[in-house]
Amino acid sequence: MKVSVDRSLCYGSAECAYRAPDVFAFEDGYGVVRPGAAEAAGDPRVREAVREAAERCPALAIALTGAEPEAG
Repeated sequence: MKVSVDRSLCYGSAECAYRAPDVFAFEDGYGVVRPGAAEAAGDPRVREAVREAAERCPALAIALTGAEPEAG
């Protein structure tokens, strides 16, 4: 899964960094994806937190794209 934050939509609520700190950080007033976070998003617990962060982002600035790993 690829995770991205559209800075043109983000207004700095920091919901993403609060809900999924393994993947998101709060820098210069905006949510950002941490370098190397794609690897962390492979963990089912982290993946669920990322989905929740995307769903609860008040600006709808988080995009999740790409294939999901199969449940196993």
